[in-house]
Amino acid sequence: MKVVITDHEYEDLRYEESELKHQDIELVKMQCKTEDEVIESCHDADGIINLYAPISRRVIESLTKCKVITRYGVGVDTIDLEAATEKGILIGNVPDYGVDEVSDHALALIMSLLRKITTSNQQVKNGAWDVNHSKPIRRLNTLTIGLVGFGNIPRRLAEKIQVLGINVIVSDPFLSEEIAEERNVTLVSLEELCKISDLISVHAPLNDTTRGMIGKEQFGLMKKGVYLVNTARGPVIEEDALLEALENGVVAGGGLDVIDSEPIAPNHPFLTMENIILTPHMAGYSEESAAEMRTKTALGITDVLVHKQYPKYLVNKNVKEKVKLKPFVMDGRYAF
Repeated sequence: MKVVITDHEYEDLRYEESELKHQDIELVKMQCKTEDEVIESCHDADGIINLYAPISRRVIESLTKCKVITRYGVGVDTIDLEAATEKGILIGNVPDYGVDEVSDHALALIMSLLRKITTSNQQVKNGAWDVNHSKPIRRLNTLTIGLVGFGNIPRRLAEKIQVLGINVIVSDPFLSEEIAEERNVTLVSLEELCKISDLISVHAPLNDTTRGMIGKEQFGLMKKGVYLVNTARGPVIEEDALLEALENGVVAGGGLDVIDSEPIAPNHPFLTMENIILTPHMAGYSEESAAEMRTKTALGITDVLVHKQYPKYLVNKNVKEKVKLKPFVMDGRYAF
C-alpha cells in the first residue's frame, strides 16, 4: 500500500515513519504546493497525509485507490470534504492534540493586549519611560470576553481566564444552554457578543458558514476600543473590515496568530501597526504537542489501512453510509 505525505514542515518524519513502519506500506514523502503536484504524487495512493497542499475536488477525482486522508492538526479546510465523502474517502484530523497550547497562546495574547505588554516594551526601548503612553488599562475583573466558538480549545481557555475574574460570554450555534451553564459561561448570539464584549477571541473552524463571519457588519456593532484575538483561521475574519476597524479606532488592538494569506506579505499593513501583535501560526506548537499530533495523524492512516477500522478522529462521519469498516477500538497507540 502506498501512503503519500503531500507536504510537511518538519526536519524529519520520525514519528510518522515509526507508526507507518509496516511490511505492506510504502511511505512516499513529498513537498507538493499545487493541485497538479498532488495529483502526480497521489493518484495511486492508498492513503494520504496532508498539511497545506490543496486536496480539491479535482485532486480527489483523480485518486484511483485512496481510502483515507488525514490532516496534520485540527482544521480540514485544505480538503474538499463533500468530494471526499462522495468518493467514499475517510477524512481524519487530530482535534485534541494542542488544546493547552492554543488556549495558552490565546491567553498570552489576551494578557499582552489588555496589559499593553508588547506596546509598553517597545515604548521603553524607544526611550519613553511613561505609563501615560499605555493608557487606558482596565482592571481585568471589570471586563467581558466573548468567545466565538466553544469547542475543546475555548472551553479550556474559559477555565483559565475565569480564574482572573473575567466574565466570559460565548457564541456557538451548537452549544446548549445546559453545557453553557455547566461551564459557567453565558450563551449569547454573535450580534450580542459583538455589542457586549471588551475583547473577542475567535475559535471557529473555517468552513463555508464561518468564512468572513466577523466582517463589516459585526465590527459596526462593537463598542469602540474592543480588542480582537484570532488563533483559529485567518479568513474567519474579513481582513479589510478589520483594517478599517483598526483605522477608525473601533478595534484598539489585535493579537493574530493567523491571517488571511500566510505567510504574511512584506508590505502588509499589519506589519507597521504598533497595536497589532503577530505570531506565525504557532499557537498549537510545543515539542510535546507536535509529537502527539504527528503520531496521531499517522495512526489515522493505519486505523484504516492496517486495522480495517474507522479512524478515531473521523471528520466526515456520513461517509459511513458508503464505507463499512469495524468500529474504532481504543488501544495503547493513542496514549499520550
